[in-house]
Amino acid sequence: MSEAQTRSDKAPPREALQAFQRDLNAVRTELGKVIVGQRDILDGVLTCLFAGGHCLLEGVPGLGKTMLVRTLARALDLQFARIQFTPDLMPADILGTQVIAEDERGAKRFEFQKGPIFSHIVLADEINRATPKTQSALLEAMQEHSVTVAKKTHTLEQPFIVLATQNPLEMEGTYPLPEAQLDRFLFKLQVLFPAKEELHTILDRTTTGEELEVQKVLTRGRIAELKTLAREVPVARSVQDYAVRLLLASHPEGSEASPRVKQYVRFGSSPRGAQAMLLAAKIRALMDGRFAASTEDVRQSAMPSLRHRMILNFEGEAEGVTTDSVLQELLVELKPPKA
Repeated sequence: MSEAQTRSDKAPPREALQAFQRDLNAVRTELGKVIVGQRDILDGVLTCLFAGGHCLLEGVPGLGKTMLVRTLARALDLQFARIQFTPDLMPADILGTQVIAEDERGAKRFEFQKGPIFSHIVLADEINRATPKTQSALLEAMQEHSVTVAKKTHTLEQPFIVLATQNPLEMEGTYPLPEAQLDRFLFKLQVLFPAKEELHTILDRTTTGEELEVQKVLTRGRIAELKTLAREVPVARSVQDYAVRLLLASHPEGSEASPRVKQYVRFGSSPRGAQAMLLAAKIRALMDGRFAASTEDVRQSAMPSLRHRMILNFEGEAEGVTTDSVLQELLVELKPPKA
């Protein structure tokens, strides 16, 4: 059976694609009431939501990262919790703890008091200001969608997504995130400074009495349907092979590694990087009104999927090399298969 026939057999009704785009545009519209510009960041966060993954937002303070997460929770009508990460934050402040409760008869017992992690959307604000011990408290929740306290496992309700904000590591009072935790983020998005016209719009909105109300446009059930639809998008073997080649080329010992990868990278991406690229490629296709992921979708998803999963060696760090610059060269060197 040809690839075209396979796609045709698996293609959903046109109405499903149109409904996806209607819902997507509705969320974009509500977010756009508060967030000015940053279209790539908005779509990146929504990609993580529909893929069932987590997102790390990096940028200097004041760029609207926290406001974006708050607005998303309001537009989706999901339970929201904000955790302000500080050096004195403890794991129990995130997960919850056992407390002594007393019933009407005066009998005492231990009772689990849930922490803020038991929410649908969790904002881990300035996550790299907490110590590695506290950061690691998120590992089980982000991977297994559960929390274990006092040898008892508690399942987190779906959808569950951690949206973490991070200041650049060169700023004072920050700790680098452990590699195991970075790997659990589907995307790492870099929030850039707004352009001149965007700054004017921000000032017009925030220095007047006008206040826009964000409407609730999606339900939990509809989000689950969109997540299921995203995973049903077919991927041709050649497209999947390109994602695998990109992953292998991120390792300095890989046969297709670029010169900068071989010179500056100590460890390449884990297999989660390929999973992130493929899931993001499927959602990008749906956003574009297609029910088949392409190599271009994979290419566009590579940077946010891999930039936080590659570890530079001492030479790269000493010379101020960034993983983005290494990945840009890799994407140029590694040609996608011909159609």
